[in-house]
Amino acid sequence: THWKHGGIVGVSGYGGGVIGRYSDLPEKFPGVAHFHTMRMNQPNSKFYKTDFLRAIADLWNFRGSGCMNFHGSTGDFIFLGTITEQLEPIFQEAAHVLDQDLGGSGSNLRTPSCCIGKARCEFACYDTQEMCYEFTMHYQDELHRPAFPYKFKIKFDGCPNGCVAAIARSDISIIGTWCDDIRIDQEAVKAYMAGEILPNAGAHRNRDWGKFDIQKEVIDRCPTKCMALEDGKLVIDNAECNRCMHCINTMPRALRPGTDTGVSMLFGSKAPILEGAQMSVCIIPFMRTEPPYDNIKELVDKAWEWWMDNGKMRERLGELIQRFGLWRFCEVLGIPVAPQMVWLPRANPYIFWKEEDVPGGFQRDINDYRSRHAR
Repeated sequence: THWKHGGIVGVSGYGGGVIGRYSDLPEKFPGVAHFHTMRMNQPNSKFYKTDFLRAIADLWNFRGSGCMNFHGSTGDFIFLGTITEQLEPIFQEAAHVLDQDLGGSGSNLRTPSCCIGKARCEFACYDTQEMCYEFTMHYQDELHRPAFPYKFKIKFDGCPNGCVAAIARSDISIIGTWCDDIRIDQEAVKAYMAGEILPNAGAHRNRDWGKFDIQKEVIDRCPTKCMALEDGKLVIDNAECNRCMHCINTMPRALRPGTDTGVSMLFGSKAPILEGAQMSVCIIPFMRTEPPYDNIKELVDKAWEWWMDNGKMRERLGELIQRFGLWRFCEVLGIPVAPQMVWLPRANPYIFWKEEDVPGGFQRDINDYRSRHAR
């Protein structure tokens, strides 16, 4: 196109937050010779006050194009289109009058983002807003001064429903979960079965799907087959539950997450750039945490140090894990490797065991093996 992406443009003291855009036809179209983009750090869960929205609209109408984007995939709200001379005045007014900071852009920590969390959601297993704010403030240097091989995203989902899609588009996904049993209200289960309570909180009330059938719509759809009806009561084998949330979403007044809550940590998801799209790998199935979340920050710092030492230019964390091997990344974090970290351990040899970790080592008597495994 006629637009050059990037360029040396920004505000004093910051290496990120402003994306330079220059036209290659400045003489022909002088009004858009510059059309820089500014990323602004969104409020947690994207809660806005109307007076703040009016203030930023007035600011951008005065000093920019008036075009804005709510919201980019990183999470920021975006100011689209201004000239170089206006960048510093915009930043000064945003920072000192509106208490509004720039977001992340370039090879740095992108603006952390979170779901609505405990502010409005009954399923949230931890305070996503508090954790997101703590990480945003703690990692200010990594957010504003690019020093990484490429971009890095951290997203916070309050439960496995994943309303900010952390598992699909963040280098570190922090997802709320529980380690005890799903809470069951058997009277409410009977009310769902009798048609007294609408499934899915009434979201499908206008669909002519007939009477609610708990066997077809809940039990048979369980991916691990851990649910059953016994004597009119719903029974769950919680050891087999993989937190898909389908049963809870379908019958929210009958089923609720457990009370012993914490987070799962997954690493390595990204959109397709070099190696194609990939999802996060679950490294920490369950971790209890509380402010200031030092146990999580410790793992983040270890991942960053390894990535900065070994990552190639424009190589995301997940691609480095693929190149070096998951077991090496687990060693860096100090986490023991487990077969559950891959979908099909025997078909997908993503983890390579060391001989000292295998009882008896790698040496086997082939005749003894064949005597026990006859063809």
